Amino acid sequence: MHVKTRQHRLRVRYQETDQMGVVYHANYLNWMEIGRTEWIRAEGLPYRRLEERGLLLPVVDLQVSYRHPARYDDIVEVHTRVTGYSRVKLEFEYEIWRVDGAEESGEERSVLLLTGLTRHIWMNASWKPCRIDKEAPELYAILVESGGRDI
Repeated sequence: MHVKTRQHRLRVRYQETDQMGVVYHANYLNWMEIGRTEWIRAEGLPYRRLEERGLLLPVVDLQVSYRHPARYDDIVEVHTRVTGYSRVKLEFEYEIWRVDGAEESGEERSVLLLTGLTRHIWMNASWKPCRIDKEAPELYAILVESGGRDI
């Protein structure tokens, strides 16, 4: 089964860079969060609605490999996919690419900047683990269809 990947483009803001003129490393984590929330939104369940239902999705594990830097005003594209799920766990993988030439010539080249992974646990409003198949069966069905593996 093909793993469903979503893309989201961003422009690097000046405030995201450090004194060396490159994106400060922690900002990539923010972009990963944007990719994750936009993946969920694109599937028809905005994260806000999940929280209104008392569902939380904290990060319990994070892995990142930095390959190349991004700089101010670069266009970056966050590629996000669900690679694993269970009734209580969820795993996302990310690739962040710099997209060169997007505006000048219309011909794009991409450079891989980062690969990453986050693991999450579904929790209720009392911060107790919960089963997503019981709390939000429609979301669990989306995860099953996402192409990720059962973990």
